[in-house]
Amino acid sequence: METKLLTGNQALALGALHAGVRVVTGYPGTPSTEALACLLALEPEGVYVEWSTNEKVALEIAAGASWAGQRALCTMKMSGLNVAYDSLISIAYSGCIGGLVVYVADDPGVHAGMAEQDSRGFALMSDLPMLDPASVEEAYRLMRSAFELSERVGSPVFVRLVGAVAHSQAPVEVEEPAPIPRRKARLVRDIARFTKAGSAICTAQHRDLLARLEKAARVIGEMGLNRLQLASKTGGLGIVASGVTASYLEEGFEIAARFGFERGAVSVLWITAVNPFPTDEVRALLRHSSTILVLEELEPYIEKGICVEARRMGFTGRIVGKLDGPFERVGEYGVEQVVRGIGAALSLPIPDDLFQGSEAAESLAAERPITFCAGCPHRGTFMAINRAIRKAGYKKNEVVVTGDIGCTILGMNPPFHTAWTEVSMGASVGLAQGFVHGGAETPVIATIGDSTFFHAGIPGLINAVQHQVPLTLVILDNGWTSMTGMQVNPGTDETFQRPGDRRVDIAELIPALGVERFFIIDPFDLDEAAATIQKALELPGVKVVLSRQECAIQAMRRGIRAGKVRVIPENCNLCKLCITHTGCPAIGIDEDTIVIDPALCYGCGLCAQVCNREAIERVGESASQRVSESAIERGSEGARE
Repeated sequence: METKLLTGNQALALGALHAGVRVVTGYPGTPSTEALACLLALEPEGVYVEWSTNEKVALEIAAGASWAGQRALCTMKMSGLNVAYDSLISIAYSGCIGGLVVYVADDPGVHAGMAEQDSRGFALMSDLPMLDPASVEEAYRLMRSAFELSERVGSPVFVRLVGAVAHSQAPVEVEEPAPIPRRKARLVRDIARFTKAGSAICTAQHRDLLARLEKAARVIGEMGLNRLQLASKTGGLGIVASGVTASYLEEGFEIAARFGFERGAVSVLWITAVNPFPTDEVRALLRHSSTILVLEELEPYIEKGICVEARRMGFTGRIVGKLDGPFERVGEYGVEQVVRGIGAALSLPIPDDLFQGSEAAESLAAERPITFCAGCPHRGTFMAINRAIRKAGYKKNEVVVTGDIGCTILGMNPPFHTAWTEVSMGASVGLAQGFVHGGAETPVIATIGDSTFFHAGIPGLINAVQHQVPLTLVILDNGWTSMTGMQVNPGTDETFQRPGDRRVDIAELIPALGVERFFIIDPFDLDEAAATIQKALELPGVKVVLSRQECAIQAMRRGIRAGKVRVIPENCNLCKLCITHTGCPAIGIDEDTIVIDPALCYGCGLCAQVCNREAIERVGESASQRVSESAIERGSEGARE
């Protein structure tokens, strides 16, 4: 054994590796990204690991590996589970052969954006087991249990982490990696199991799925995954803690003890397997307690199950949670919820201001908009869109610009205020068509990043081409899946792909989809980019503008910059156009002139292009800029107007 300091994501990844996983797939999405990234960095021998085009594809690959008898892991955030669910429900009906684990990371408190979704509901809909580790150490330990459970039951198994566990660090005792036993591929041709051809097949599969869930309950009991500790006396408080909330119990008990709480008088049920519902343990707790406190983040799934069992048993005590107060169905849980829950259940005198210190500290934090990184090419793209709208004779609030997931959506923030919407991966293209059909009389623009376009934007564009919907699609291509940590995507240069992988060039793909009005721009050439977008707005039918420059962070990591700029102080009158137009964090203000931080500046030159006093000038250009321009020229050869 070796003790390592690990995050929850790293612990989960190592747990899967030591459980004998053979195939790992996924799509990046905070807070789940680092799990698959960890395995990619380790390059474990005999294990296939990939970032897939989207979560649906990732799950299908993992399921195929499972059906061939191998242990497989698929990783995603909660929003990605929506994408994968179309295939997941059918895979659940068919079951698995090799262990199949689906890791999903939820985001209570919405630290990474998107809906505050509770993925436990998907386990309920799918009739699949779900394990909900309470700590980093449990994330490591339970991966082996998850694969074992999957193979013993014959069903995929969810492992759910929340951001507080996925991103926390803790010391974990890690076993020495043992050689992974080789499994020969099993090719099982079973039409009645692996197809949905007819109602008889589907009904039989459904019955089998439900039977497997019942079996899972028995196996989980044998494994002892849920733990019940009953107080020596009956009639006291019973606490049910699920997932990460269990990590806060002991600290909460210490604080509550100052107000009359007695630890020895409370019974506790720690729930690790949240589906199937732990009926036996809950019934035992209800028989032993007069009041039940339920601690679970987001939806009251466990509380509702407890209420059902309480009704069946004739339980007359109180159940404290979300349905009967004092908790909400939004946000994270912590020590405060434990203490206030105990106070509500036992009528303890918990002061209202007991936890105000953290709120006061948070109120002192300065507000700052989330903007693009210094040198980000997306800054130039949105500046060009705004200029094109103005040059075309429209006001900004007259032209719909739909946004999409990833760095692209930062175009909604100051100083751009450009993007109007954010729904889901690829939705910008479909929404734009809806605005057109809904009667928008001004041009409609959709914006989408390169990774998001590969993920889910292509079908929407095909739909627009088929029906010849008059819209302008701007694809912001920086060559990376940047917002989640610079993962490769199909369009990433082959230099950075794994050996043997091939790049899929968007510039070659767009004309092949039947787009006849296709343009490629350099977002660092503001005048030309704006003129091209303006031209696209004035043309009929489907127009696609590919805005192409590499992510500045990735280029700077290799010591490459787009160029250099310098300030001419005597020409500066502090009009601040360079700041208010670009919002670039590399630009600051000195006593009587603007200043540019050379450590942050990428040399894109956008600030020089908006300065009307020649107080900033661009000095030379780097090799990377010339390479980018030659790539644009190559892509333009296939462009049509």
